[in-house]
Amino acid sequence: MTDATMLTKIEHRAVIKFLTKQGKTQKVIHEEIVAVYQDSAPSLSTIQKWSSEFKRGRESIEDDPRAGGPISATSEENVKIVEKLVLEDARIRVKTLAEKTKLSVGTIHTILYEHLNLSKVSARWVLRMITPLQKQVRVECSKGFLELCSENSSGIFEHIVTDDETWVHHYDPESKQESMQWHKKGTDPPKKFKVCPSVGKLMATVF
Repeated sequence: MTDATMLTKIEHRAVIKFLTKQGKTQKVIHEEIVAVYQDSAPSLSTIQKWSSEFKRGRESIEDDPRAGGPISATSEENVKIVEKLVLEDARIRVKTLAEKTKLSVGTIHTILYEHLNLSKVSARWVLRMITPLQKQVRVECSKGFLELCSENSSGIFEHIVTDDETWVHHYDPESKQESMQWHKKGTDPPKKFKVCPSVGKLMATVF
C-alpha cells in the first residue's frame, strides 16, 4: 500500500467519524462521501464497518496493530468459518458472528458483503404450501370450467356462485426485522409460509 493510498483511507475514516458523530445514518454518510470523492469514495461496506466501530466508542482512525505479521483477519479460513455459521442459521446477527469468531464487527461486515457477496433481506410471504396432488386437482377443475365457458360463454356466469373459507388466527405475526436472513445477492429472496402457532382461531366463509 502506498503512502498516498494510506493517507486517502485515513482521510475517508476521519470524514466517516465526523459524520457518525453528527448522528447521520450509514446510508446518508455513503451518499455524502460519494458526492464529494466520487470514484475514489470507499465502498458502503467499508463505511458500515468504520461507522459501526465509531458508534461503539472507537476514536482511532488508524489500522489496528497486528501481532505476528501481516495475517489478514479476512483470511480464507475465517471466511469459511463465517460462511458455515451463516449456512447453519440464515438469521444469525452480525454481533453474534463477531462473538462466535472473535472477529471485529467491521471484519464480519467485510466478509459478508465483499467475500461472500451476501445481503440481509426479509423473507417474502407466500401462500400455504400445497401438495402435487392438490395442484393437479386445481388444474383439472380449471380445465373443466374453461370447457363449460366454451360451450355456453354467454350464460355460464349467471349460474355461478363462488365461495371461499379461511381460518382467522389469533396471533402476533413475526415482524419484518425478525424474519430477515442472509442470502446471496442476485438470487431470489427467501420465502416463508404463513404457518404460525395460534392461541385460537375461527372460520370465516364468504359467498
